[in-house]
Amino acid sequence: MSHDGVGPRAITRSVAFLTAGALAVTTLAGCGSDDESGKPLAAQDIAPAGRDLVADGGTLRWAVDDVPETLNTFQSDADDATTRVAQAVLPAMFRLDAQGRPQRDADFLESAKVVDTEPKQVVLYKLDQRAVWSDGREIGAADFAAQWRALSGKDSAYWTARNAGYDRIEKIERGANNLEVKVTFSRPYADWKALFSPLYPKDVMGTPDAFNDGARRKLKVTAGPFGVQKVDLKDKEIVLARNPHWWGRPAKLSQLVLAAVPLDKRAAALADGTVDLAEIDPADANRITLAGRARGTGTPLQGASPTNTGEKTENKGEGRREKKKLSKKQRKALATALRRQDALRAFTVRRSLQPAYTQLALNGSEGPLADERVRRAVARALDRKALAKIVLGPLGLPAVPVGSHLALSGQAAYADNSGALGGQDTTEAQALLADAGWMPGGPVKDKDKGEKAAGAEGEKSKKDGEEAESEGGSDGQYIVGEDNKDPRGHTEKTEKTEKAEKHGHGGEGPQHLADGKQYDGRKVKQGGAPGAYAPKGTAAPAGAKAGTLAKDGKPLTLRFVLPSGTGSESLRAVADSISRMLEKVGIRTEITKVSDDSYFKDHIASGQYDLALYSWPASAYPATDARPIFAKPVPAADGSLNVEQNYTRVGTDQVDQLFDQAASTLDEDESAALVRKADARIWAAAGSIPLYQRPQLTAARKTIVNAGSFGFQTPVYEDMGFLKKGAHPSASPSED
Repeated sequence: MSHDGVGPRAITRSVAFLTAGALAVTTLAGCGSDDESGKPLAAQDIAPAGRDLVADGGTLRWAVDDVPETLNTFQSDADDATTRVAQAVLPAMFRLDAQGRPQRDADFLESAKVVDTEPKQVVLYKLDQRAVWSDGREIGAADFAAQWRALSGKDSAYWTARNAGYDRIEKIERGANNLEVKVTFSRPYADWKALFSPLYPKDVMGTPDAFNDGARRKLKVTAGPFGVQKVDLKDKEIVLARNPHWWGRPAKLSQLVLAAVPLDKRAAALADGTVDLAEIDPADANRITLAGRARGTGTPLQGASPTNTGEKTENKGEGRREKKKLSKKQRKALATALRRQDALRAFTVRRSLQPAYTQLALNGSEGPLADERVRRAVARALDRKALAKIVLGPLGLPAVPVGSHLALSGQAAYADNSGALGGQDTTEAQALLADAGWMPGGPVKDKDKGEKAAGAEGEKSKKDGEEAESEGGSDGQYIVGEDNKDPRGHTEKTEKTEKAEKHGHGGEGPQHLADGKQYDGRKVKQGGAPGAYAPKGTAAPAGAKAGTLAKDGKPLTLRFVLPSGTGSESLRAVADSISRMLEKVGIRTEITKVSDDSYFKDHIASGQYDLALYSWPASAYPATDARPIFAKPVPAADGSLNVEQNYTRVGTDQVDQLFDQAASTLDEDESAALVRKADARIWAAAGSIPLYQRPQLTAARKTIVNAGSFGFQTPVYEDMGFLKKGAHPSASPSED
């Protein structure tokens, strides 16, 4: 999970989703088809080139957030850099294609298929006869068995992140020869293709000590186009070198260096030649684009004097302008800005969409949002297309709202299920709130000191206040919908708002529906779900604009928690727009900005929020990977609530059952249909509202090919490289 604009460790499949399905809207039954899944909203942008056009040799420096704490993707502190290393140096039975669907990796597998279903599911892997580890040993059943035992969950001495899928294996044995591996499952498992990708050698998986510590800072034995040459903590980089024992197409690069560079330092690192390839934020993407257009102007793009003459011009008023000499420090800064601007012309921005989406999370554990009608009212108040445009429109990417919690357009399980809840409808939202007892103009009791307001977290902790103050100044908290407060900072100052400013709060089982089915005496609209609409006879409050809503003497105010750090600007813009949309139906939002470090740990995971924005990666195996995110919370033995990764705390038995059925159904089409049904039920529960697929912006040196914004696809590391002199990228890569 991540929130936009902040650089948390990306979540890999083996850790948390371990980044990040629908049915036809006319029925909750659904059925799979390519028409429903569609195609990716944006193609990958990697400057494809045939291998014959790629130079042999060279070092490509690729920015990552940090040097990973571990090279074992199955440990809880693995991150995106861990995944990149594993993809480049280890076997994978299946890798993802451009539509996010698993495809056999022909360098390791001749075939893999289910050969028996009765009495038990049996999968037979036939390995490529050339597949060997870098120490010369054949890849075989012993490696598969060691990984199964380590990840099965039966031995707590292995510090694993999770064991999904491996816990269903009954035994692993050698097949007819050394190249065959036979895996027998104790119960059917639809997502068997997710297993053994990556595959570690038995040296790493064979014992708890080796698993826990043996692959944290080194990987002695590998099997891929690259090997790990060194992990340099001093220079904060990992050096991958071409593997001379690799039997597949040899890597074009001599070295691939993963260099740790914070997101806000990447434009400078690119300009200074520290890195050649880096994922960047929209501000830096704009800077690089403008640099390409500014050739020959001699004018720095940002933060520098309008001339490069060593003088600056000051306006003295009444038409008088005076030239003033720049200080030595200012001249140096100007020279650096000009040099970096010139250097950035060597780069281009490659644009696509990440295999992840941003959602509005609604904490349904307590307060007004514990009522489904209020959650649905929030959802019906939102114009999701307008929200997507805020983020994606300026980047030239398709601003299409995400229609599924469990897959993205192009993936097998995708279909737009948002109709199970319904689109934006202010009148319907107001009717739902009225039915839940929230009335405009109702009496509001004066709160005793420390009393918790409806939907807000009572007293704001000192820690939160300090974080907001340090990061956002007086902008740390404000209420949208109160005393004409405008989230953009414009306020009609009343006695109440002046007091606020004085205290530092100045200005982010399955159910089938047939047409005509009746619920609560009201016909369900096409594609609707039970309860998604207010009962018949519930009128929206009179008047075009909703006033303050209250119930039991408390106003309807929801605490909207946002990160405050650099890079979160687009997220905060989305939050401000959401707040204005909610204000139209009478819901006030108290926006609180907290530090990036505190955002997830102290607020999302602990449930200290009403509304929040964060992202989940999309998985090719949603029946397995998405279940912990949407599973119904259950009481733990100590009386606490076990939410797994369901931070909205909203779940149903029906959804859990559908996930279980999908994970146990070996027919791929039937399994995908069950995932779509689960998604429809998740929409109807309104615990989270998918908004938009996240942008993927990658700055790449113009001579780099077969690399950039990959979208869904697993990178093909052996094809990355630099164009030969005089060569031009081709329409698609070819083999040599």
